[in-house]
Amino acid sequence: MSRDDHAYLLHIIDAINQIETYLAGIAYDDFLTSRMHQDAVIRQLEILGEATKNISMDTRDRNPDIPWKDMAGMRDILIHQYFGVDMGSVWDSANTDIPTIKPLLKELVQTY
Repeated sequence: MSRDDHAYLLHIIDAINQIETYLAGIAYDDFLTSRMHQDAVIRQLEILGEATKNISMDTRDRNPDIPWKDMAGMRDILIHQYFGVDMGSVWDSANTDIPTIKPLLKELVQTY
């Protein structure tokens, strides 16, 4: 893994940590009515996706358990379809997908 990959992985983990902080103690209904929480989580998902796009193909290929394409794809949806973003999908990604990939990313960072 290159130094750049390591730095991007740290950015991804930081974005995940921020999402967890923003959503701590927030119920789904509260999230749906809080533009501030929505914007905060969406921004971190954009950062996560952008950093993912910069991870080398070598690192991606060596770690197929991490859904790199899905992570980058979420960023594209958020950026290009910002008026039609499904907040239910954002919530699900933040509360279901993110917790499953965080340990994989942390383990990968520790191998550097």
